[in-house]
Amino acid sequence: MKALFFLRHYNDIDHITPVISKWIESGHTCDVILIGHPKFRDDYRIQYLASLAAVRVAHIRELLPALVYAVWRMQTLLLSHSLRRSFIGPFAVALCRIFDDEQRGHAWRSAAHQLLRYSFVNLDKGVVVFDWITKNSPVSLEWVETVVSMAHTMGLGAVSLPHGDSPHANQLIRRGEWDLQPNTLYSAGRIFDKLVVPNELCAKRFSPFIADHLLEILGSPRYCDEWLARLKKLLPPAPLTGSSHQLKIAMFLRKDDFTIFWEEVSEVIRMIATFPEIVLVIKPHTRGGWKQSLTKDASLRYLPNVRIAGDAIHSVHLMNWADVIIDLATSVVFEAIKAKKPVLAADYLHAGRSAVAEFIPETELRCRDDVYQKINKFLSHGCSSFYVEEHRQRFIKEMIDGHNVNVLPRYVSLLETQAQIRSVRKDKE
Repeated sequence: MKALFFLRHYNDIDHITPVISKWIESGHTCDVILIGHPKFRDDYRIQYLASLAAVRVAHIRELLPALVYAVWRMQTLLLSHSLRRSFIGPFAVALCRIFDDEQRGHAWRSAAHQLLRYSFVNLDKGVVVFDWITKNSPVSLEWVETVVSMAHTMGLGAVSLPHGDSPHANQLIRRGEWDLQPNTLYSAGRIFDKLVVPNELCAKRFSPFIADHLLEILGSPRYCDEWLARLKKLLPPAPLTGSSHQLKIAMFLRKDDFTIFWEEVSEVIRMIATFPEIVLVIKPHTRGGWKQSLTKDASLRYLPNVRIAGDAIHSVHLMNWADVIIDLATSVVFEAIKAKKPVLAADYLHAGRSAVAEFIPETELRCRDDVYQKINKFLSHGCSSFYVEEHRQRFIKEMIDGHNVNVLPRYVSLLETQAQIRSVRKDKE
């Protein structure tokens, strides 16, 4: 069978590459079309996929005629919520009045037609895969709806796979979120034949808008045992060093649109830096990290035992290097929990309630005193025996593994089923 995967950015690559790898291992073929920044061609996981005989990897601009791509790109930018919130927002709105629904629809269909024909000429079974698409996604919902509609006409299935693991246990986590009601951003998921989530926390976002039989909870492809074992063989060498006499701490930050108490984050970093036996590496979020006030604070760079990680240092590198991880509610620390490395859930530094603290209470930091006491204990007693094993195992089962540890075969089975169901329906019409 054939699958067409559209990937946008690091989150998609993190969570969907394991599914693609297993899909190929199961004897199928696929195309991977990158629809974000061309730099992702150089990502080590994309390079791994490109090395497989049954995979074709291309950027969208390589597959569309120059004019078609230019119009597709322009329309995508004009409908972008981030652009409309910027100082040129009124200009973008005005241009959208010139390029009305009918004109945009023609451009969307032109691009979708050429990409679907690229992958599915003379094929009667197949499936098109996007990540989670919301009403404010950088990729236009209008275009995704067009691709899905045309795929259905061709007898192809359409599935939405995860690009995250829901590191928050609560809902109101971003600036300007004040209404504790189902968020209609997630209603866009109902355009797909199936929408897949790793766990119940993620399912709660979509369930108000999607029928139960369209929503599948299949576990985490990114953090399942099978993929983590494969990832160890793919990961480039780590550009990190550290003395065995130092306590190595990694801190993972969130995107700037989340409500984070940056003044206290800065205070905690400076307090940690007063421990001479510690080295701290701060990892900004891969998207928008440069916008954060903390990463622009030049005074932090003068602290002798603190550094800010660049793009060349992957999150997995830091996970392997660190003895302890301080987390502002990111799913990247799920791997550390599986490896039994201490994670300190710094929930008092942001407006959220992390899933880590919810399932594993011993990880939670509630004030500056907690930070000091935890670090002091690690320095004096080491980092072993940190978790209550019952708490850790419950987290792994409910947030990562689901029914059992065989996560990736469940994803392949779902894609196979959707590829066949649509084809059968078309034959009966």
